[in-house]
Amino acid sequence: MAMPRPTVAQLVYGSCTVVLSTFVMLLLSGASSVVGVAVVAVSALVLGLLVVMTVPLPGSRRPVVVVRSAVADRPAAPEPGRPVPSVRATVAPPAREPVRERAAS
Repeated sequence: MAMPRPTVAQLVYGSCTVVLSTFVMLLLSGASSVVGVAVVAVSALVLGLLVVMTVPLPGSRRPVVVVRSAVADRPAAPEPGRPVPSVRATVAPPAREPVRERAAS
């Protein structure tokens, strides 16, 4: 099974995560050695990859099956003393064609 390509939103989220987490981790850790900066950079890249992979893909949602019982289809009995609301079906009027005028010759 081929791995789907990341969307633009996933790439933006991942890139922002890498840049911002690198900046924050360097500020908080105070790393000034080459090894410390490399560890921060690698951990920020791993965090960015995790963000890219966890942002949901647009077509990855599973359809939800809704089971309805016959009781749910029946309208509820009105309370005593309250009027029964009427239900009207509304139909949209048919679309009209635009008026076409003859060109003057």
